[in-house]
Amino acid sequence: MLSRKRKYDKITSYNKILSEVILFMGANNMGFEENLSEEDVKLRFITPALLKKWDKDTQIKMEVSFTAGRVIVRGNMSTRAKGKKADYILYYKNTKPLAVVEAKKNVFDVGYGMQQAKEYAEILDIPFAYSSNGKSFLEYDFLTGKEREIDLDKFPSPEELWYRYKTEKNISDNEERIINEPYYYADGVKKPRYYQEIAINRTVEAIAKGKDRLLLVMATGTGKTFTAFQIIHRLKKSGLKRKVLYLADRNMLIDQTMAQDFQPFKNVMTKIKKRNIDSSYEIYMALYQQLTDGQGLDIFKQFKPDFFDLIIVDECHRGSAAEDSNWRKILEYYNTATQIGLTATPKETTSISNIEYFGNPIYTYSLKQGIDDGFLAPYKVIRVNLDKDLVGYRPEIGKVDMNGNILDGEETYYQADFDKKIIIDERTEAVAKRVTEFLKDTDRFNKTIVFCIDIEHAERMRQALVRENADLMKENKNYIMRITGDNDEGKAQLENFIDAEEKYPTIVTTSKLLTTGADCKTCKLIVLDSNINSMTEFKQIIGRGTRVREDYGKTYFTIMDFRNASRLFSDPDFDGEPICIKVVNPTEPIPGEAENEENEKETEKPPTIPHPGEKVSKPSKLRVNGVEVNIYNEYISYYDKNGKLVTESLKDFSRRSILNEYDSLDKFINKWNEADKKQAIIKQLEEQGVLLDELRKDIGNDDIGDFDLILHIAYDKKPLTRSERVKNVLKKGYLYKYSEIARNILKDLLEKYSDNNELELTDTKILQLKPFEEYGSPMEIVKAFGGKEQYIKAVEELEYELYAG
Repeated sequence: MLSRKRKYDKITSYNKILSEVILFMGANNMGFEENLSEEDVKLRFITPALLKKWDKDTQIKMEVSFTAGRVIVRGNMSTRAKGKKADYILYYKNTKPLAVVEAKKNVFDVGYGMQQAKEYAEILDIPFAYSSNGKSFLEYDFLTGKEREIDLDKFPSPEELWYRYKTEKNISDNEERIINEPYYYADGVKKPRYYQEIAINRTVEAIAKGKDRLLLVMATGTGKTFTAFQIIHRLKKSGLKRKVLYLADRNMLIDQTMAQDFQPFKNVMTKIKKRNIDSSYEIYMALYQQLTDGQGLDIFKQFKPDFFDLIIVDECHRGSAAEDSNWRKILEYYNTATQIGLTATPKETTSISNIEYFGNPIYTYSLKQGIDDGFLAPYKVIRVNLDKDLVGYRPEIGKVDMNGNILDGEETYYQADFDKKIIIDERTEAVAKRVTEFLKDTDRFNKTIVFCIDIEHAERMRQALVRENADLMKENKNYIMRITGDNDEGKAQLENFIDAEEKYPTIVTTSKLLTTGADCKTCKLIVLDSNINSMTEFKQIIGRGTRVREDYGKTYFTIMDFRNASRLFSDPDFDGEPICIKVVNPTEPIPGEAENEENEKETEKPPTIPHPGEKVSKPSKLRVNGVEVNIYNEYISYYDKNGKLVTESLKDFSRRSILNEYDSLDKFINKWNEADKKQAIIKQLEEQGVLLDELRKDIGNDDIGDFDLILHIAYDKKPLTRSERVKNVLKKGYLYKYSEIARNILKDLLEKYSDNNELELTDTKILQLKPFEEYGSPMEIVKAFGGKEQYIKAVEELEYELYAG
């Protein structure tokens, strides 16, 4: 029995602690409350505080998922990581987001969520970030760099935050009217993604403030033309712009834009086709080539220089970037118009500069950002090394090519020479054979583009692929086609190739024609058998595969590289910020520049065909056969979360990912035993790219459960099958402490576990399945254990015994 003194001391100590808790809770306007979840804090405190001044329908968006979650690829499997989700995003007039609010449990400090709020606000280009635990708000102002705490009922109004933004940005009343012009919304028209909102808002705001040359850099597949559509709509609706010229250099780009993103403009839009231009339209779609022929016939001069007040230049890294190009004349003629350059790959060389003309990008959304957000498809690279590519080919003395020319036995030909200086038929066949093997292992109807050296090479590759796929060519003659600038039949099938609904053509060979503009959203395989030295061309080619179409099973794509073009992935320029490097007054050529420019030419020229009776000169390319060509080796690289290609097996990657989460076996086992839902742990690992089903296939035993598979992969433990674990439990005999009915129920649970790896034993819904219905209703079953609480305890003990040892 405690003495009075000890009792008094204990009560005093308890009351002191209780008083301090009550004082703390009271000081924060909460009263004495239990620990509240984040959802309770939002429901009971944050949302009511916001609703006092912000409209719930037009100004408050809750639980906003603004990224899709990065796609993680290993083997032939893929999974999505968890996307980013903001608790609240607050808008001024449904176009301009002003604030991000992050909520945390009430046991945390008010600033506990500030780091996350700042991160989200920075990504979303939002000027104010808030963190709250339901007791007060902590505000961070990106415009001033200041931070302050605010009472729960003193959260700023939309007008107050807008006034602060407007003042810091020095926005006039007229500029405000333009900036707040709404987006185009209609049934069937998608809403802008967060990065498109940023691009649109920054562009509209800059133009409202008088900027007349702008550059938007957005990776292929991120919706440049949709972004342009919204910019045009808002500027036209505000009355700031009236006549718009949209320039591109390929018919395909114009037609796609008119039929898709610009379709709402159909009544006021025209495509310039003839030499006489109708001045009654508001939006003009045109090819550079149709407005100037380079020989003095400049159709664009039919309009006065001030006719257009807005010009959009699509793919501006091409012709218009060069000062001396005929296309550039169009832009200079309409020099009073606001001009916006759109590109995924701004061109910055010693003689050509997008940045010098348009200025630094007003916004850049890179391939890496798109992949990280899950809006673009990541890639895996299969690097295939052919023996002749590695060691070269030296013809034997006296070797004659297929045209009767004697080859120089002293000259060795290397990878860069093949199909440019010398053609080895067996090399073409080896490439076609490996591509076909890959498709047979995956899906022979995956849309595929094979990039070749030139048109002749593309035709030889087509023929080689046809020989390897005669069975499917018999079903449809268009299964494999060549689509090049000289081939009308192939070009006529281009729309079918890029149409996700069309099965044929499936495999196309090309040279330059499909490097840009071919919006093939379902392309799953890109084959590189071309010498690519231009970073611009390389990025454009990779862009052919970056679109995601989950409804067609496309979450990633594969690059099969036969020419070591994938080395360019490691170049800092591949996904870096564009930097103006143009030499203003170059006086002498830069070494190697001519060769690079030659590689970047966009125009394909068909081979010259001699006229009858014309003397045929010695061919520019030698062609031989009878040369043995084999695959020397190949390796697979994956795109990792840092945007780098890593060569790593699925097992090694999984081990590293698991150890990043649980650096010791004890930590993992403790977490596993503590978890009410084991599948939550599995889901978390899947979001890190640990694909257990694929690992199970590698091991070749479907009876290994997730627990043992993780122990084996990460901690080198010998795996037990689910059946073996069940036998071990039964051997222990501990089940005999239960009644016969309870014992049989637990045995049936073990049997269910043995059959189903994803079963949660503690989930009482399992009792509604066979064979448990034989024991009666779930209520009757738990009575066999003395009640639900005792049943849960018995199952938890069963789980512990199951995973012990």
